[in-house]
Amino acid sequence: MSWTLLIGLVVVLGVALFLTLVRRVELRALRENLEARRLAVRTGAARPQLMHPVIDHSRCMGCGSCVEACPEDDVLALVHGQAVVVHGARCEGISACERECPVGAITVTLADADTRRDVPALDEKGEAVGAPGIFLAGEVTARALVRVAVEQGTAAAAAAARRADETPGLLDLVIVGAGPAGLSCALEAQRLGLRFIVLESEDRIGGTVARYPRNKLILTRPLELPLYGRITREELPKEELMAIWEEIAARYDLPLHLGEPLESIERTSGGDLIVWSPAGSYQTRSVCLAVGRRGTPRRLGVPGEELPKVTYGLQDAREVQGRSVLIVGGGDSAVEAALALAPHNRVTLSYRREAFFRLRGRNQERIDRALAQGALTFLAESVVRAIHPERVELAVAGRGEVSLPNDLVLVLIGGTPPTDLLQAAGVSCDPALRPALRPTEEQGNGLVRALAAALALSLLALGWVLAHYDYYSLPLARRPAHPLHDSLRPGQGFGLAMGISACVLIAINLLYLARRSPRSRLRLGSLRAWMSSHVTTGILAVLCALLHASMAPRDTLGGHAFWALAALLFTGAVGRYFYAWVPRAANGRELELEEVRARLGELTHEGGDGFGERVQEEVEALVARRRWQGSFLGRVRALLAGERDLWRTLARLRAEGGEDAARVQTATRLARQAYRAATQAGHAEELRAVLASWRWLHRWVAVLMVVLLTLHVIYALAYGAPEALL
Repeated sequence: MSWTLLIGLVVVLGVALFLTLVRRVELRALRENLEARRLAVRTGAARPQLMHPVIDHSRCMGCGSCVEACPEDDVLALVHGQAVVVHGARCEGISACERECPVGAITVTLADADTRRDVPALDEKGEAVGAPGIFLAGEVTARALVRVAVEQGTAAAAAAARRADETPGLLDLVIVGAGPAGLSCALEAQRLGLRFIVLESEDRIGGTVARYPRNKLILTRPLELPLYGRITREELPKEELMAIWEEIAARYDLPLHLGEPLESIERTSGGDLIVWSPAGSYQTRSVCLAVGRRGTPRRLGVPGEELPKVTYGLQDAREVQGRSVLIVGGGDSAVEAALALAPHNRVTLSYRREAFFRLRGRNQERIDRALAQGALTFLAESVVRAIHPERVELAVAGRGEVSLPNDLVLVLIGGTPPTDLLQAAGVSCDPALRPALRPTEEQGNGLVRALAAALALSLLALGWVLAHYDYYSLPLARRPAHPLHDSLRPGQGFGLAMGISACVLIAINLLYLARRSPRSRLRLGSLRAWMSSHVTTGILAVLCALLHASMAPRDTLGGHAFWALAALLFTGAVGRYFYAWVPRAANGRELELEEVRARLGELTHEGGDGFGERVQEEVEALVARRRWQGSFLGRVRALLAGERDLWRTLARLRAEGGEDAARVQTATRLARQAYRAATQAGHAEELRAVLASWRWLHRWVAVLMVVLLTLHVIYALAYGAPEALL
């Protein structure tokens, strides 16, 4: 007894210590993710640029598959056990998160799709709405990925092939642009035997990629090129990708018209298209516009911008040595140029915001390291006022007017989309013409479908049992005399088949864990399909095991394995509801807190006496001081002391607010609301942590079931009498 007590005490204390440490790590990660989200909202990094993920928290069960699948750093994170968007501006539209989500809780869609007028209206085939025969591919469609551009270009050529005819002198397709989308379209057109040409305004192929700086890594993902085959590398330097394009163009003798820009597109009375360029006109059945999205570079609009030292791109940093360089911009292109020039030049980076907000994770780390080492100068919240031959003038927040010696100005603030070119060709950017995207509102937690599937399978099993009721209703001792006993008993015929089926279904069910693990190489099928399979095989395994036991599981190894399997099904079903409901409540409070913080931020601009800033600082300090406590007693103390601190804080704010009663009332109301929302989010998080133990119960029941089932199978094979075990 004493040994049992000692060992039990050691086990209990060890488990308690382990769970406490795990909880502390979890809370630390939660605080970091919340702070990152808050900073992203303040700097604008949370606001998406083009494509971005939308999460349905009524479905999300917090498995983290989307976070693991996203190739960009910190776009997504887990908060309160559910995925949230942190840096929406970093999303590249790869949609790996959407493909990996097992419950369909995340959708990658166009930001502000209902209002923005810089994205063309296309149908599902990539054809411009209201402009038959004009297809778009690549960056101009607001999808910036090389892989997506290749897929769109290939699809455009296939669509053009369906419109082709044998009219003499009529081209099947004119491709405008020789970037990844245009070249892929040309390769597919070549493969399909189409009559086509490729117009390119530059004197070389590559499109936007050709204008990238030297050695810039291009995120390609494995992709399949028509005729050429598969490119398996996930990243390629610009030079290697350009070499591949040039090799392809030469190998397949593509009809390239370099240095020949598109001027206009007209439509004939018969529905054909006439493409005009400086070299003449081309009549065609279809046109693929793969012209990129940047269009013309954006300009600063300041005096001196016409000077020769002002440029809008950097292709080879080796050509710039020992010069004073001002780089204007805060995106990836500006940061990459600054990092490339910094080792051999005096570089100043000017950005109109207080911090970078849409950098890729690797660029953010590199620029942070360079600034910490003093490799370059960063002027946040600065605006160029004038450019002179030997200097530039800037307005810098907190410093006023600043004059810097300067030899070169790089303006990297993006470009103006080719909207005018598209409209002249008949392509509309009217949001009303854009096909409706998949709805992103909450779609429920899947409970109805799960219940429907479970009911259908159960009714099927019930039908079988009722059809053989005369056997299954007999006591166990009288069953051997029944004529169907040899077919329905566990060790033979249908009963044995049900037992084998249950084992196979359990094995398939457990493969879901391997598919979900980011370290696993098992990638067959989507995780969503595996999740559906996990639910379906779990229900089927219970029903098959019940029929294997002839509807009478006994107090044996097999019977215990069956009840463990049934308990596993129950804990999984109940846990699925908890995983969505409780974290959803916590994240709802976080959204409420963000809204209150935004209103407090608006209050800081009123009055001009610093009162709003003091209110915001007081509230943030109060929330941070009392929000997360590591123990039960700590949470009790935080609850009681927090109410006391809240009362004192509100009293002090009233005393400092002066005679503006309305402003004081607003400030105290927002302070109280912020504290309440933060406290409720904290309580919901603690409840989520308690309910997370249900997930551990589910896993340990699974382990117990596997052990019992393994022993049952071994015993049955050894003694050849599985019916004796049920």
